[in-house]
Amino acid sequence: MHDRPDLRGFQNLAGLPDVRAVLDKLLTAVPPILGPQFIGLYLYGSLALGDFNPNRSDIDFLVVTAGELSDEMVSDLAAMHARIAASDSRWALELEGAYIPLPALRRYDPAQARHPHIDRGNGEQLRMEQHDSDWVIQRHVLREHGVTLAGPPISTLIDPVSPDDLRQATLDVLHNWWQPMLTNPSYLDSGGYRVYAVLTMCRILYTLRFGGVVSKLAAAQWGKEALDCRFTSLIEQADVWQNGRPFDKLDETRGFIHYTLTQSKKYEPPNSIGIS
Repeated sequence: MHDRPDLRGFQNLAGLPDVRAVLDKLLTAVPPILGPQFIGLYLYGSLALGDFNPNRSDIDFLVVTAGELSDEMVSDLAAMHARIAASDSRWALELEGAYIPLPALRRYDPAQARHPHIDRGNGEQLRMEQHDSDWVIQRHVLREHGVTLAGPPISTLIDPVSPDDLRQATLDVLHNWWQPMLTNPSYLDSGGYRVYAVLTMCRILYTLRFGGVVSKLAAAQWGKEALDCRFTSLIEQADVWQNGRPFDKLDETRGFIHYTLTQSKKYEPPNSIGIS
């Protein structure tokens, strides 16, 4: 029998009892399924960076395993996640995370980046998924800001991520994920996703300029002061947006994405292909 993990990391969730309750379910259920494969459970994203917003944030988690998981273990984990999703907590559908083996966690390698993963949302299931280079950024956030709920300090499990590696991963995300939205704006149909896009552009530009990662709140504050004043009002409105309210700023959001792509040219390596 695997001993119950140390729960002292829950002190980081003071004032968020409903979030803690869902994570307690996860932390209670995962170790018995994994047995000796269980290394630790960690939080990243907004809960780690300090800009968690109950009206629009999700719960980003990482489970570190000793090695690759068997099909049976992945199936048992999927069933466990389905049980949690069926519970009556408003946060039951907001868990988003991955199960990564310790050897693959230390540094991002696209050849070793297919892991069990679950996205937030109704009907989502745990499945094997290829992690893209945005996991360079997630590793940095985990190493520098991650919250340890169980296991050894996450900073001991991940190598430092250099500013140049952060910039390159950010450029990859910008060109591979965000640039296509200029020609296919259907991705931006949701007002909530437009807000996410605006705040993400602030974070992308901050990372490109400084080689670091800050919260969306900090990036928005910086963006309002440092970026083109044409976008100040857009950033301000995105910063105070509440879930369920409209954000009818499609053209403005696309314009901000285009601006970000244009600014990113300053940081592209020679002979790279950017926005035309």
